[in-house]
Amino acid sequence: MREITIATVQMKPELGQMEDNLVKMNELMTRAATEQMVDLVIFPELVTTGYEIGPRFPELAQRIPGPTVNLIAQRASELGVHVAFGMVSKDKVESILYNTIVLVGPDGDLVDQYHKVHLRGEERMAFRPGYRIKATETALGTVGLMVGWDLAFPEVARSLVLDGAELLIVCANWENPYADEWRVYLLARAYENAVFVAAANRVGEEPSYTFFGQSSIIGPRGKVYASIESSDTPQPIDIDAETGEIKTTEPVEGYAIARIDLDAVRQQREDTQILQCRQPAAYREIVKKY
Repeated sequence: MREITIATVQMKPELGQMEDNLVKMNELMTRAATEQMVDLVIFPELVTTGYEIGPRFPELAQRIPGPTVNLIAQRASELGVHVAFGMVSKDKVESILYNTIVLVGPDGDLVDQYHKVHLRGEERMAFRPGYRIKATETALGTVGLMVGWDLAFPEVARSLVLDGAELLIVCANWENPYADEWRVYLLARAYENAVFVAAANRVGEEPSYTFFGQSSIIGPRGKVYASIESSDTPQPIDIDAETGEIKTTEPVEGYAIARIDLDAVRQQREDTQILQCRQPAAYREIVKKY
């Protein structure tokens, strides 16, 4: 068996407050890694800056490696874990910014980085889209990195899986009222590729958005190994005295932890033949722009 333990963290970043966000990341990372032995900790998209920062992205962007990556890598080394997190990065040309996931290893090394390919809405004004979709071999296994809206495009997950990915790491800022989309996409990407999906989505509010969390770890057969939404402890029901309606509870900061066996990926693919039965010659329309 190739078992690893994953923690997906849902956090509320303070808009533009990088130092405060890094302190909170350290606290949550430390709690998750000391609660039990953890191999990988995943944070949401743009967790170091917040999402709706607009014109301030250029001043908050950093190169990779740079101060933020070095700080997280040092803490990852002290805790002996891999850490994936979202940040705004810049190229050698100062004006070129990317919405990026960084993966650092337990030796304090930069394992990989990925620039979000599918930009949504106002992101197109702030960032340049990435263009490389590739899996990465790590000490954990072969992983693929995805950011936010990339999850809605099956081509991203399938490309990563065809490149060898056994685990898809998703860092997201998925907002209300699209929680149903989030759940369906996570399950679909896991089922259709016979792959593990570990996804961290943020919580909290910004001027135009409210984020709902529901960070989850899902297996290649669609089993939900862990989710912050689920609990074995019965939750009290809060009923509005005037309307009689059940009040919904606000999503909270925290993390979901699960131990998974990556060998289940190979077994599921052998059972279903989901990749072997593909017919690429019939899929020519997929690579057309319109």
